[in-house]
Amino acid sequence: MNAGIQVRERHTKHWAPAFKKLRRLKVQKVKLPNFREEDTISELTPDQIRSRMKEQGILPPRSWMERPITISATGAVFEPYIPPEGDGKLSSLTLGGAKQSMEFLSKKSKSMLAVRKIRSFEDSFSPSTFAEEAQDIYIKAHKALVEKDYDTLHQCVTELCFPLMTEDLKMCTTRWQFLKSLEPPRVVHARCTDIINKENIFSQVTVRFHTQQTLAVYDRFGRLIYGSEVVAKDVVEYVVFEKHLANSYGLWRIHEKIIPDWMPAREPGRKTYVQQKPVVESEPVADTTVPATPTEQSAAVA
Repeated sequence: MNAGIQVRERHTKHWAPAFKKLRRLKVQKVKLPNFREEDTISELTPDQIRSRMKEQGILPPRSWMERPITISATGAVFEPYIPPEGDGKLSSLTLGGAKQSMEFLSKKSKSMLAVRKIRSFEDSFSPSTFAEEAQDIYIKAHKALVEKDYDTLHQCVTELCFPLMTEDLKMCTTRWQFLKSLEPPRVVHARCTDIINKENIFSQVTVRFHTQQTLAVYDRFGRLIYGSEVVAKDVVEYVVFEKHLANSYGLWRIHEKIIPDWMPAREPGRKTYVQQKPVVESEPVADTTVPATPTEQSAAVA
């Protein structure tokens, strides 16, 4: 009567039926990998390879390689600021002064639009207060360069500016000191641009510094090759600061310095060389040895 029908008697049931599911999950079937699959893959057809890749969740290979790219800084200064010749202003009555005034107004309107764009990301941004902040970044970066603290220097300069500042000073000792500001720093130029898409926005602000500094550079032998630690010089610089506005953790960093064409060439550093040892020509020495004559005792022994 009970042929082919599973009958569960009292003595065949488990004493704790509440944990039947856990007992079933205690033993699971695991599909072990086939370590010889690479040997047999050449024998498979394209349809078999495709079905196996779908089974394993592997995407088909592409004919090109994609690598992640992080753009943390731009590669140049877009719309660089052109300082007026001599760093002064011509009279507005002259032709050059009128032209300079028109250019100043057109550039100022673009700078105001750029400042408005920066304020859409930073509510507290102000050109007057940013100039003081830029001067602190400027001093901090140069102190880190003198002490060769590259971790701090990376926080103050961009990836474009870092090799320009450190390349020629790897084997040198630098002494730099900021004495005072002859004129308060001021923002003279501001621009914004987008890269790749409209949301990825970078901003560049040019700040004018008129300061008094001392700079001395020594080579690896301790010889002075440029500047002086005693003589102070008045320096006028136009420094470009950049920030990745789309990055919520972005920082204002030094990007580049603008050197106008009318500026005179900088005094080159003095080069030092290893002094060669003088070569002394050795003269041939005449043979002055006297042949030894055998004594009577040595002759007798012989």
